Amino acid sequence: MYRLVLYGLIALTLVSFILTMTGNLRYEWEILAMIYSLASLLLSSYVSNLVFSKVFKVPVNVESFLITALILFLILSPASSPKELAIIALAGAIAMASKFLLAPSRKHIFNPAAFSAFVLYVTGLGGAVWWVGDPTMIPFIGIVGALVIRKIRRFWMFAAFACAWLVSVSLTGVHFGAIFLNPSALLSAIGPTLFFGTIMLTEPMTTPGTRKLHIAYGALAGVLLNVSFKIGPIVLIPEIVLMISNVLSYVTSVRKKFSMSLVERKEISKNVHEFIFNPDGRFSFKSGQYLEWTLPHKRPDVRGNRRYFTIASSPTEGTIKLGVKFNNPPSSFKKHLLEMERGSSIFAGQLGGDFVLPRDKSKKLVFLAGGIGVTPFRSMVKYLLDKEEKRDITLFYAAKSEEEVAYKELFSEAKDKIGLKVRYIVGQVVTKEFIEREVKDFKNHVYYISGPEAMVTAFKKMLSAIGVPKLKIITDYFPGFT
Repeated sequence: MYRLVLYGLIALTLVSFILTMTGNLRYEWEILAMIYSLASLLLSSYVSNLVFSKVFKVPVNVESFLITALILFLILSPASSPKELAIIALAGAIAMASKFLLAPSRKHIFNPAAFSAFVLYVTGLGGAVWWVGDPTMIPFIGIVGALVIRKIRRFWMFAAFACAWLVSVSLTGVHFGAIFLNPSALLSAIGPTLFFGTIMLTEPMTTPGTRKLHIAYGALAGVLLNVSFKIGPIVLIPEIVLMISNVLSYVTSVRKKFSMSLVERKEISKNVHEFIFNPDGRFSFKSGQYLEWTLPHKRPDVRGNRRYFTIASSPTEGTIKLGVKFNNPPSSFKKHLLEMERGSSIFAGQLGGDFVLPRDKSKKLVFLAGGIGVTPFRSMVKYLLDKEEKRDITLFYAAKSEEEVAYKELFSEAKDKIGLKVRYIVGQVVTKEFIEREVKDFKNHVYYISGPEAMVTAFKKMLSAIGVPKLKIITDYFPGFT
């Protein structure tokens, strides 16, 4: 996910240079000023990020400083003098500092780029002009933004933001006249708003972890973006709006990034290893939720040093378990994960996900698992076992071979003690005829699907084709799922 954002920002930066050189950008920036400003931001962000990471002894995320530097480049005016160039460099340093100094328990509070622009604004050193929103940039922002939202599945967040923004603009008489009746003003507003809503608002580190909170978060930002509010010389600029929204996310999320110490690693099926960790603090989660894991290592490959993994352990267990499949060759992340020694640590945070058991215990459930996609179901089944809670659940577990089936003993225990119905589909394809035959009254069950994205998509289409309502199909998803 982070790589997609980085590549998208690089593309927008290149487009801005091309439009400037061809005279198609409304802002008449000097090319040299843009080059110097970009170089200054990249250098100051890199050095500051490196220094702070050494001082605070936390891992450096490969893409982080690049993403922040590029966002600042696209919203701040390019420097036209040595003094302004120094301020630009300071902006990069401030953004990096906020990631470490304003991160209690390693958890970010504010979007670094927004905080940096805010500091420049309140100190009178400058501020964001959001020139990336130039009308000629709108199609390119739209493409990049759509790709990002599609990748991280933040449709509801962006939809809530866009609807709230449109409604609040419509209800404000002054804005209604200025924007909707003036095409030029409308274009001037759309570009910055689109960049704000797709690139900055959706940044995972400072957004909440569940769909309901996504909607509230997006709607709040959309409304505030059109509120006329002033305290002395300070007005409600977009950077402040984003920071206010970040605070909502912070107070409604797990406010810590945990250091996880490896206790044990064992192979539980073919090419699948279970990792057991001790966190450096207690936290609450629901079976089926995920964490973002950061493993610092030298020379990470193009996929970086961060991954999202579903928690395989139950909230009733004292340790955190992961089930991870290893392909050949593995990514640099998985290679170093496999090489971790007992007692070594990895960082985890950003708890999120709506792939959880329904509150209504009377609902009939069908779990469709493919390969290592069984991990959230392992968590759920273990939770129900420990709580001695019986529910009407059928687990269909698809695997290429018998050797690839994991957690078989646990599911057998659940079958005996809480009535879990289990069916292993080995080397076969799950068809609609299979579902119709194996699940009585199949339209009145709730289906949970977890596995490779292609499998999840195929199962969703299959269930819809036999008349299962979309609201009864729940899929496992987290940003960066591959």
